[in-house]
Amino acid sequence: MVLGVYGGLNLPPLTMDLFEHYNLKQAEKEAPLAARMRPRTLDEFVGQDHIMGAGRLLRRAIQADQLSSLIFSGPPGTGKTTLARIIANTTRAHFIAINAVLSGVKEIRDAIETAQERRKKHNQRTILFVDEVHRFNKSQQDALLPWVENGTVTLIGATTENPYFEVNKALVSRSRIFQLKQLNEADLYRVAEQTLADPERGYGKLKVRVDSEALAHLVNVAGGDARSLLNALELAVETTPPDATGTTHVTLAVAEESIQQRAVLYDKEGDAHFDTISAFIKSLRGSDPDAALYWLAKMVYAGEDPRFILRRMLILASEDVGLADPNAVAVINACAQAFDRVGMPEGRYHLAQAALYLATAPKSNSVMGFFDALATVEKEGEAEVPTHLKDANRDKKGFGHGAGYLYPHAYRDHWIAQQYLPASLQGQVFYQPSTQGFEGEIAAQVARRREAQLAALVEGAGVAPAEVLTHSPAVPTIDRWLQRTLSQVGEQLATVRERIFALAEPQRHHLILDLNAASGLLTWEAVRRAPEGGIYAAARTSNDASALLEQAAALPELIRPAVLKASLTELPNILAEQATGVRFDRIIGRNAMLQEPDKIESVRQVAKFLQPDGIIVLAEAVTRHTQRLYRLLDSHWLDAGLYQRLAVAEEAIYASESDPLVNWDAGDLRTAFETAGLAVEIEVSRSTAHTHITPALLERWFASAGTRPTYAAHLSRSLSEAEIVTVKDIFSRHLRNQTVIWESSIAFVRAHR
Repeated sequence: MVLGVYGGLNLPPLTMDLFEHYNLKQAEKEAPLAARMRPRTLDEFVGQDHIMGAGRLLRRAIQADQLSSLIFSGPPGTGKTTLARIIANTTRAHFIAINAVLSGVKEIRDAIETAQERRKKHNQRTILFVDEVHRFNKSQQDALLPWVENGTVTLIGATTENPYFEVNKALVSRSRIFQLKQLNEADLYRVAEQTLADPERGYGKLKVRVDSEALAHLVNVAGGDARSLLNALELAVETTPPDATGTTHVTLAVAEESIQQRAVLYDKEGDAHFDTISAFIKSLRGSDPDAALYWLAKMVYAGEDPRFILRRMLILASEDVGLADPNAVAVINACAQAFDRVGMPEGRYHLAQAALYLATAPKSNSVMGFFDALATVEKEGEAEVPTHLKDANRDKKGFGHGAGYLYPHAYRDHWIAQQYLPASLQGQVFYQPSTQGFEGEIAAQVARRREAQLAALVEGAGVAPAEVLTHSPAVPTIDRWLQRTLSQVGEQLATVRERIFALAEPQRHHLILDLNAASGLLTWEAVRRAPEGGIYAAARTSNDASALLEQAAALPELIRPAVLKASLTELPNILAEQATGVRFDRIIGRNAMLQEPDKIESVRQVAKFLQPDGIIVLAEAVTRHTQRLYRLLDSHWLDAGLYQRLAVAEEAIYASESDPLVNWDAGDLRTAFETAGLAVEIEVSRSTAHTHITPALLERWFASAGTRPTYAAHLSRSLSEAEIVTVKDIFSRHLRNQTVIWESSIAFVRAHR
């Protein structure tokens, strides 16, 4: 039996007659376009430059025929099998290919026997390519392991799944893992161009003209899958009759018929399934209705079982919403029952309603307190039921069961302070109510009753005389569950936004100008606050302007903000051109003046567009008073002299008179507005936030160059290169991946004529 595959083609056994050989060649010619166009050499291979680019390890290994065991992981149509065939074309080793779906232990043994014979008789290595290697079960993978380990075969596996989860850990540890990514549009255009130009395997001998918009459609809908692109191109060409000149003309209409629907990477048993449902659940937990609808749509589009999605939403209704909205379980259960009655496709309404309800519901994971209680039960073992809680109906006379129990309904508010936990756990807290939604209303009540219980406990009320007080502090072990979507930074931005609008006091009919729209933090709030007026948003970059326009497209045309791509310097001219004669009731901004070198002139220009009774409200980060990095260090971590020089060098950064980021403070802002003839009130707010020092942030601080002088560049004016290396080492050693308290200052400015 011959298993050999070489050059990407099944080698004919020596006994194969000429007719069989002819039939094999004929089958190759009649193969689908995607199979015919499969690259045969490294030069024909398209994409995956991150692993196959010039000088990359994998390319060098293939060219030198020095491969160790490999596993290629990636979505369909990215070139995993193609790479294996290229290796087959270039290697001097014997090449065997099997498919894990069609093969078992018998085929593995046959391959091993062939490999042993090749090594014994011809001193030749054997490469064993296993397509869809994750389909091998544990026993099949175990059967392969010894022969990979002793070098009888060099394994090349291909999988669409995560090999770290789906492939035997021992095989993974003995292999190099290469992740292939979906091809980008430029790669797909190259694939199409190669196909249209190749006279042997493609359409180079035919007169084929593909309109640019048709090719763009094919590339776009292929979604990074070269096989999908070539299948669509083949269908378009083969089903379009030539015109009078013999030219096959593929128009956009033909292309749309050939590939009408984007293929979604989704395997109900694989990574895509678990990753997508994970993204959906995290979007619900994070209260992002847009993302939740996107991931829900992706699952429905790919054919996921809607009942599975509804089951996961039912779990989330208790796990992540809980008592913040006790109706969540009822609503989701009702949606699930409605879906069972209605079915698809109308049942998609109930899926979407359930997702939107959960995404917009207040969140609380306080039910996780149950798992604290469960862990306590497992750790503590059995704890005796307190005497006053025992069943009095059976053993009251003999053992005094139930004695001392206070009947809550006999007391005011149907509650009395007594203990219900075992003696060893009295005072232990498991339930931590959140302040969200409905649960926020009961949090104070729970706290008050706990305090009363503890007071009663100390005084001995409602406790069996023999029981001893054991009080544990109310510090639950819930950190492992507590993943908040709104960071402290997000909270601070929300606070800044509310403060700006509280100072501006906009009316529904006002014209409002946002001087530095950026992400739209102020713009969208202005749209909500002034629906009958008009909003103008100045974005400093094209990217910001495009993002704002894209978001604005979802709004009714009449209330969309007018987006202007303009810096503060350019704004007067842009307004003169696009908003002739417009004067604003409110001009707002966050960090609008931060980098302006001439703040007096900037304020004067902005004031020209203010109504006589208008108001300017700005929130400006005062960089001069920001956190000093050296203060994050313990002075004992450095030599005293070096620490002192570091402090002096860093303070010098904020003393520069030429840097507009740091050469001003609140007093300078006051001068600028007063010079422009405006009455101004300024309040400086100092705040602290938790900031995580990531490795990337450290690298940016100590980079040699950047758009502005880096921290290291500033220090180099006073410290030697060796001293800077020492300082960086101290930062890395003590602050890397640490969360620190970060101080900042914001000047809130309110000005009017």
